[in-house]
Amino acid sequence: MKTLAAWIVGALGALSLATGAHAQDCKPAHEFETMTPGVITHVLVSYMPYDALDNAGKAIGVDGDILNEIAKMECLQLKSTSVDASAALNYVVSGRADIASGSYYRTAARAKVLALSDPLYIDQMGMVSRAGYDSIPQIIGKKVGSVPGDLWIADLRRLDVDLKLYPALPELLQDMRLGRIDAALVGYSVTIMAKEKGQMDGLVAKVAKPDKRVAASVSPGQGSFPMSMGNPAMVEAINADIAVLKKNGFIAKTLEKYDLDVSAAKTGAPRLIQ
Repeated sequence: MKTLAAWIVGALGALSLATGAHAQDCKPAHEFETMTPGVITHVLVSYMPYDALDNAGKAIGVDGDILNEIAKMECLQLKSTSVDASAALNYVVSGRADIASGSYYRTAARAKVLALSDPLYIDQMGMVSRAGYDSIPQIIGKKVGSVPGDLWIADLRRLDVDLKLYPALPELLQDMRLGRIDAALVGYSVTIMAKEKGQMDGLVAKVAKPDKRVAASVSPGQGSFPMSMGNPAMVEAINADIAVLKKNGFIAKTLEKYDLDVSAAKTGAPRLIQ
């Protein structure tokens, strides 16, 4: 027994030394400070397929996977906490978090108080229908649904469509299943979770083809990581890491992993929604 116990202790000690040596051997891609040395303090808004915490408290989803990979590149631990959507950005502005995620668009208003990372992906406009529509000409003259706040509402009002706004996606999809509307324009990403919840039975979701009459189909919102304006070294490092993950295909593969279209990785140059 003593021999076995000694062997176990020795093995654990060797493992501990090997782990410590590995940590010491890790060479970060960049040098920058964080709130807590060795840790990226991260707040997220649960919004799949982009962000959530798994049972072990690890960030998952498109944003979560990207940030975990960045933390690995920088030899840092990613410490993630799920917070309310109304509070997430205040954590960063007030210095209680290094970075936030939640499929945050790059907007001019946010850029006044936060450093927004370079774009990660685009939030593509989706078209839902029973017939499989994927272009604006196919819905002209038809009954079309959407939800308030979407980027394409103003442009739709200028087209020959019978537009109806719904308070939330489930009500919209229910009316479509009942045949009360012919099509819906929504963020393509929200259809992924709707499908998992059984709300898409008999319906088809497709990425809408670009059409100059609807600006959001040509220049969709770009997702980003909000950070503190007071830590330019971190912003520069994160942007450099994002560039690497775009080039090596990691972001495209992550989008595909969560059933999003890989073309969403083609963000174009950084831009702000006014």
